[in-house]
Amino acid sequence: LNKSLQESMDGLTAKVFRTYNASFTLQEQLNKLTDPDQSVAEKLLSYNRANRAVAILCNHQRAAPKTFEKSMQNIQEKIAQKQQQLEAAKQKLKEAQDHYKKYRDEKSRKLVEKLEKMVERLEEQL
Repeated sequence: LNKSLQESMDGLTAKVFRTYNASFTLQEQLNKLTDPDQSVAEKLLSYNRANRAVAILCNHQRAAPKTFEKSMQNIQEKIAQKQQQLEAAKQKLKEAQDHYKKYRDEKSRKLVEKLEKMVERLEEQL
């Protein structure tokens, strides 16, 4: 490819062509998306959209961070902890419901309500 490009123009390589194409596309997108009367925030949004269009054109893809594996491991551990908490809360709720069915007192009823809310909150967090 580089030999073919060199025949067309001295010093032209695939890298140079790609850079030129990206620069040209960015400028084209900026001209299309921006207006001199826009606020700075609107201009920034237009720039980000133009830059995204260039990234798509050049097939840029974000690499996974170096700490990705560690982060995933931490997330998995937190999920496992939440699942354990949920199971423990469900067990406590079952015991409280059994106690309430047997004694029908106000204290047991409030405990059941409290534990139901806790189980619901833990399920939402998962």
